[in-house]
Amino acid sequence: MFILPKVFRTGLLGLFLAIACTHNINGQTNVVLTSNSFNAKKQSGFKVAQVEEKLERGLTIVHFTATNEFEFHSYDTYGSADAVVEFTVMVGKMLKNKAAFAVLAHDSSVQGKLATSKELAALGLEQLALLKGRQAYIMHHVNGSIAEHVDDISTSTELTLSNVIADTTIYFPKIKYEFEPSNDRYIAHAGGEVNGIKSTNSKEALDQNYKKGFRLFELDIIKTSDGKLVAAHDWKMWARFTDFEGTLPPTHAEFMKRKIYGDYHTLDMKGINSWFKAHPDATLVTDKLNDPVAFANAFIDKDRLLMELFSVMTIDEASRNGIQAIISQEPLLRLRGDKINFLKINNVKYAAVSRRIIRSQTKLLEQLRDNGIKVYVYNVNFDAGKDERYVQENEIGLVYGMYADKWVFDEEHP
Repeated sequence: MFILPKVFRTGLLGLFLAIACTHNINGQTNVVLTSNSFNAKKQSGFKVAQVEEKLERGLTIVHFTATNEFEFHSYDTYGSADAVVEFTVMVGKMLKNKAAFAVLAHDSSVQGKLATSKELAALGLEQLALLKGRQAYIMHHVNGSIAEHVDDISTSTELTLSNVIADTTIYFPKIKYEFEPSNDRYIAHAGGEVNGIKSTNSKEALDQNYKKGFRLFELDIIKTSDGKLVAAHDWKMWARFTDFEGTLPPTHAEFMKRKIYGDYHTLDMKGINSWFKAHPDATLVTDKLNDPVAFANAFIDKDRLLMELFSVMTIDEASRNGIQAIISQEPLLRLRGDKINFLKINNVKYAAVSRRIIRSQTKLLEQLRDNGIKVYVYNVNFDAGKDERYVQENEIGLVYGMYADKWVFDEEHP
């Protein structure tokens, strides 16, 4: 039996992809569905027991199965006419099968009006058929009954599911991506975790993670008040790590005389170059800095340098100066026309994107992979349950690798 207690305000959700996720939901289970519109400026998502999922633009179907699990699939119904048709066909199929499921919208889900509005209205989804592009929307279908909730900003519904679902159908089979193990699939994020502490960008982080098997090391490069390049995620975090109470940014001298948590040594360009000189098989991956020529000239070995860059202009600059660029997510998604052709012309062999866009950009990621462009995902460990192991088991193979805080390398296949 399904009990439907509360409805209260919140927002919209969406994506387009062929990846589905399943999670166990034993016995009486609380489910919270939250839809945030574009104007809410908040992430939409759903929570089943203690498992929480964040969603992107479009419409998402969440299916509750007889195996006490759930699966979900997202469609970018704002950006893709094909996704609208696929979504409508799937909803019709699930209603015909009397499946227990929910639909949520996020951000913007409609261009003008849904091309399949008449079909949706005929299925009983009257409010969805009339939905405006920037409205929040939730539908749930349980015990043969459809309930819809619409709001201009946000809407949220809480359900309690009891364990008597008859449907055993899997609508969104999980894709397993194949890949060859290699230690260049793992970039030590901000130097990697050191003694359980993340984002230190410290010498000890480099030392410890080199011993563990990492050979690609990301450092966040920012400038002190007197213009010196140093490794730190941001000045507020650095001040918190070092108990610094002065004016930010600090001078280079102030930066160098403080240790992170009193134990870990900070790095300026002299320290960075010294460490990479002593570890000739290590490669530096930069973040934050968008000045390729100046940094490449300051670094000890341009051939062991990968720079994440944040504009088409700096990517072109890197290409003309023989500096290997990693195109960041924002300029990659903004590229007009043939993205692959632009990357090939500029000799860009790497990209860095948030793992949160995987569902909405599966086709692009497949194109990048199939054209030999290595995509690394960040935002690992930012969402509950989405750690390095999750990325390894569900996303590596579609994307090439990840920015990892930690990883246990296999001795036979590093």
